Formats: sequence, structure tokens, C-alpha cells
Amino acid sequence: MTPPRALYEARFIMGGLAIAWLFFLFVVPAVSVIIAIFFLYVLYFFRDPERVAPTDPSVVVSPADGKIVAIEEIEEVEFLKRKMKRISIFLSVFDVHVNRAPVAGEVTHSQPKPGKFLDARNPDSSTLNESRTWVILGEQGEVVVKQITGAIARRIVPWAKVSDRLEKGERFGMIRFGSRTELYLPLDSEAMVAIGDKVKGGETAIARLKQQNAKA
Repeated sequence: MTPPRALYEARFIMGGLAIAWLFFLFVVPAVSVIIAIFFLYVLYFFRDPERVAPTDPSVVVSPADGKIVAIEEIEEVEFLKRKMKRISIFLSVFDVHVNRAPVAGEVTHSQPKPGKFLDARNPDSSTLNESRTWVILGEQGEVVVKQITGAIARRIVPWAKVSDRLEKGERFGMIRFGSRTELYLPLDSEAMVAIGDKVKGGETAIARLKQQNAKA
């Protein structure tokens, strides 16, 4: 059974809420009700459901739950330094915030970057906000996943590290509260989603890689 790592990340928040609930239960009972509701929300937010990824090696799965907000061609300037297809996902405070590997492969880079905390729906958050960029080398080539903080989400938690081998759909980290996750794919990849679509991390087929991208 997979350890509840997401819930573990909430231990201090939930512990503080539990203490506050006990205090206000005897002092101001009405406030304790509000705290109890917030405690249940935190429990809900840090959920981590099991997902089953497609087995086709050419199919890329979504790295996050949320809504597709952009599909575009853009220069990836941090690591691969070439034009790629970027699929951007906005995660609301009601989405699962665990991130999952879009393809099976080895983590070759995992680099944090300091920055601002703009609303994650703002396209400028991609370059200005605090983030962590991952490069995963799979049988079909390299893909990049970028975790981006938001106005509320201010902590990115990495669970994997460089040289780790990830299976498609495997958890590699999470972002706490509303945020943005971007996926960079080879330019000739075929997007299998459209702007406005809702996706599930580790399960929704988000793109298909061309066979010529396979490693020699």
C-alpha cells in the first residue's frame, strides 16, 4: 500500500487545527464548528487517490488534476533550450495537488527556482513565480514538467530526486493549495486534450508522442 505522503505533508496544519478546535470548543463553540469544517477541508485537499495510467508507451498522461488553460508552442529556456509544445494545467483549491510522472523514465534534472506568488491563472506566473522544473528521460525522449506556485500555494514538495526511475503515473511531488503545472513535450507531439478540458493526474491521456522521438 502506498504511504499517505500527501496527508503527511498536512500534519502540522491538521495538528494546529485540532488544538484550536479543542480550545474553542470550550471557549467559543461556534468558532470550533468553523475550525472543524476547515479541518475537514484540509483532509479533503490532501487526498491522494489511486490512478491507473494507460499502458501505451507513446501516450503521455496528465501530470496533474485540473483544467487545461493553454496549449501552445514555446521555447523551453531552462534545460532543453528548444521549442516545445506546452500544455498548462490550472489546479484550483478543490483539485488533487499530487503531481505524477507523465511518462516512465529517469529523472535527469530537478531544479527549484525562487520567485513571486502571482495568481496561478496569470500566464506570467509561468516565468515569475516560484517553481520547480523536472526533466524526465523516457523511451520516447525527454519531457519537462514545471510545478508553479500560486497566490495561495506557496510550497512545492519534491518526493523524487535526480536519478530516480519513475513509472508512468507515479507520484513525484505535490504543490500545496491552488497552483499551476506545465508539461513540455516535443513539438510534433499530438495533443489529446483541448483548452477547458478537465484532466486527472496519472490517468488522463493528455498527448501522444511520435515514434521518431524514441531513443536510438
